[in-house]
Amino acid sequence: MIEDLTGKILISMPGIEDSRFARALILVCAHEPDYAMGIVLNKPIDDLTLPQLLTQLGIEQDIRLPEDAVLSGGPVGTDRGFVVHTGDFHCDGATLDISHDFCLTATKDILLAIASGDAPRESVMALGYSGWGAGQLEDEIASHTWIVGEPIPDLVYGDSHDGKWARALQLLGIDAARLHSSGGTA
Repeated sequence: MIEDLTGKILISMPGIEDSRFARALILVCAHEPDYAMGIVLNKPIDDLTLPQLLTQLGIEQDIRLPEDAVLSGGPVGTDRGFVVHTGDFHCDGATLDISHDFCLTATKDILLAIASGDAPRESVMALGYSGWGAGQLEDEIASHTWIVGEPIPDLVYGDSHDGKWARALQLLGIDAARLHSSGGTA
């Protein structure tokens, strides 16, 4: 049995069979015996920014928001929004504490807070999530589909989406150019 992966990041191996996860970096938000769920941190949705999404949802913006990209958090529940954010925002009954540095809220309350200027210090918005059934994530890790690492704020909140995958590997001492799709066991 693999340890609890809540609060860890998953870094996809080259050659992953599901192209939606090619060079993906995922924050694991929940890991239980029956399921796991996470948010992809480096796949922006083309031509969709946070201010545009708030406008589409009819949420009036009291402040000028940066043109942050909305991310494709994964292929499950793509009509649902998820905000990964710092712990300085908490909505009773709706905010999931992932770790001491990261939280997840999936209610309109956080969008209203962001639009009004009462936002958490840092946040990232995603549509959809990545999900695994009982034992599925553990099997994928055992078959060398994912490398497990520790998140840092720059990987979670940073806007250099194209470089996040290689940066996550670099933090583990792995040169992305030398990483091969076929792993071995020792």
